[in-house]
Amino acid sequence: MGWEAWLTLGVIALMAFAMLRAVAGPDTVLLGGMTLLVAMGLFSDAFPSAARAVSGFGNEAVVTIGVLFVIAEGLSRTGAMELLTRRLLGQPKSVRGAQVRMLPAVSGLSAFLNNTPIVAMFIPVVNDWCKKTGLSPSKLLIPLSYAAIMGGSCTLIGTATNVFVDGMVRSAQANGEALGPILETTGQRADMTLGMFTISLVGVPAALVGLGYLLLLSDKLLPERRTSVSAFQPDDDEAGRSFTVEMMVTADAPFAGQTVEKAGLRNLPGAYLVEIDRGGDRMVAVGPEQTLRVGDRLIFAGVVDSVVDLQKIRGLAPATDEVFKLDDPRPNRRLVEAVIAPQHPMIGKTIREGGFRTQYGAAVIAAYRGGAHLNKRLGDVRLRAGDTLLLDTHPRFVSQQRNRQDFILVSAVEGSEAARHDRAWIALGLLAAMVLLTTLTPMRLVTAALLAAGGMVLTGCCTPDQARQSVNWRVLLAMGGALGVGAALESTSAAVSVANLLVESFSGLGPVAILAAVYLAAMMLTSLIGPIGTVALMFPVAKAAAMSAGLNFEPFAIALMMTAAASFATPTAYQTNLMVYGVGGYRFSDFVRVGLPLNILVMIITLTIAPLVWPIQ
Repeated sequence: MGWEAWLTLGVIALMAFAMLRAVAGPDTVLLGGMTLLVAMGLFSDAFPSAARAVSGFGNEAVVTIGVLFVIAEGLSRTGAMELLTRRLLGQPKSVRGAQVRMLPAVSGLSAFLNNTPIVAMFIPVVNDWCKKTGLSPSKLLIPLSYAAIMGGSCTLIGTATNVFVDGMVRSAQANGEALGPILETTGQRADMTLGMFTISLVGVPAALVGLGYLLLLSDKLLPERRTSVSAFQPDDDEAGRSFTVEMMVTADAPFAGQTVEKAGLRNLPGAYLVEIDRGGDRMVAVGPEQTLRVGDRLIFAGVVDSVVDLQKIRGLAPATDEVFKLDDPRPNRRLVEAVIAPQHPMIGKTIREGGFRTQYGAAVIAAYRGGAHLNKRLGDVRLRAGDTLLLDTHPRFVSQQRNRQDFILVSAVEGSEAARHDRAWIALGLLAAMVLLTTLTPMRLVTAALLAAGGMVLTGCCTPDQARQSVNWRVLLAMGGALGVGAALESTSAAVSVANLLVESFSGLGPVAILAAVYLAAMMLTSLIGPIGTVALMFPVAKAAAMSAGLNFEPFAIALMMTAAASFATPTAYQTNLMVYGVGGYRFSDFVRVGLPLNILVMIITLTIAPLVWPIQ
């Protein structure tokens, strides 16, 4: 190897060390490494030019993953995920029961949605279960992450890693490199194609075995660590300010006619159902067996976050009529927290008498007064200085009232945008259309994803601003930087040198041994720097190893997709592992104890099936 190749490998080693020690984020480290290698072009033409290095940012896979974020946003904003999960998950009472309900559902959804937002949406679901049942989150969150990873490995779009490999294959073949098997008729290599369900032939068996392993053993292997999660009661001082909020059961409520417990409204996280008002008849000390009817007014006591959650439940709407008289449509409104000042003109008057909505363009949906339960309808509450109100209003209310004397404090409540439940089936239809177009027609994934994302915006599933904000630019920057470093591996011949070393070391043991060596190298690298960087760095090595040994690259591509995406042994191996790391109160050793056997199981399945389905020679 020349000095350029050694320098490239040295930079990669420094990058791995920096990410392992969390010196900086992956995007910063990868972009820094790419920049350094491009700068070395001043001393040798072996390093990639700036144009070649940054071309990775326009890679089809990078664009596709950015668009998939928009699709996930549309599904989230419409409550489509809640529509799917409510009936699937129910109200489990034990760790095993929760896992049986959760793991298959998470894996199934992750096969068709990026698994990162899936885990983000399920973490609060798991926390809700733990608050209601007293289960330990540490028994559920690692299985949640692992199930999402395994489900994502079952289809092309389930994980960014699969899309990334597909994009690199397409890019290589667009540059004239045929990567498929050698045809007997011509002696030339054929092109390879990764369809929507190509990876399923390995991913589905791996997922089934992995889910069985988690259901059988994870409860015994995982610790029972308690976090700060606890059930809320209205007199619990640690629960914070207890707002009184009044919600109505609407005509489209899926739980109308069900009991409070079956509807999932008993002992909600951070909220407590105090009473039910049915046509003027008030039912206090509401029991779990009480049946709910359309038109019931439900009075809850809860903290701010619980009020936001109540607003997003399908079938519940603020009971105050003032909400329906606001000029701005609900999707354009937010919840705002406002504290009444001593000089407020409505002190001593009820909210209804003072015409609060007319004067401020805001409807009061909840109120808090020194921890006391306001045992009356919100419209009949007489305002006092220091009362805290939750208002349903336009975001401009904050800027309009912040410097006026009517309120001591005015602040928007984060995440209080209303779900567009009327668009949920549209969002699901767009997702299904994307999958069908990619599966049943020659349309490429990036085109189908662009059409689905455009449909999300055009049909109002998410706004243009929400679509822009949904894109995780750090992920895309990390991918682009990793591709730039991968270009240096190829241009300096470092990839070929490493590949030749692998071939020389394992060729005597047969082609499957070379495949296994690539798999193990990628698995170890993934545990250090994560899947995206691993794919970008190992793809040219795996390609060079296959070409040097005269082997079919298809099983190498499949193995690279599986090992980079399905790596469980460290919290840094995959971003969903990092997402549950702190929430579950885990230690590094917890991932090693549960994840390492799962790594080995997936490796055995992949190395057994891949060479059989895609002949390696």
